[in-house]
Amino acid sequence: MTAAAITLLDRLDGPTRRGLLRQCRALEHRSDTELAAEFLAEQPTHGARDADLVRRWAELATQFGARLELEATARQPLRVLERGNGIDQMRLAQFSSRPVPTVELYTDTLDLAEELTAELGWRDWFPAGSVRLAAEAHEQAHGQLQHPRAKRELKRALDATAGRIGRLRLLAHIVGADELVAHSYAQRVVPLGRSPLLLSAALGLAADLIRSN
Repeated sequence: MTAAAITLLDRLDGPTRRGLLRQCRALEHRSDTELAAEFLAEQPTHGARDADLVRRWAELATQFGARLELEATARQPLRVLERGNGIDQMRLAQFSSRPVPTVELYTDTLDLAEELTAELGWRDWFPAGSVRLAAEAHEQAHGQLQHPRAKRELKRALDATAGRIGRLRLLAHIVGADELVAHSYAQRVVPLGRSPLLLSAALGLAADLIRSN
């Protein structure tokens, strides 16, 4: 960890820092399935949907990611670019397919993730260096999901109806499902003891406080 990373949580005063750690430790008592369902329910298009249905979609997307196998084009080594200013944007990584498959890693957010996992005692779930590997795997999964066949397979797995034309049933795109697939894939291939959703939720809490201090 860099010297700059050591100071990230140190920007918070004592009570604020202790409050953050209490909130993060409360998150760890939620199951990965609960975190996935909550993430999906927070998407704007799902606000009025039945909670059990959203939870079912979350479970199916997670299962899809756990068995996802990348095609040859998605398995190719990614071009990796490192950037700063991730905390201000609340970004850990970002994938782009052109001109070549590239993942942008935000080093300040990675540093904050490493600092949080160490301080919270989450190293058994997220070993040192695993967050970077998980970010790259996550973005590779997003690359896979840009292929039409993968999109169709995910729609079939979620089995949500968008509408009907005669006897033809149109399958719906479920907003946020691709994120759950990517998280689940990364958890499997790194591997991680808990879903990256847990760390993402903790990072969101920490980044909000750091930005406001």
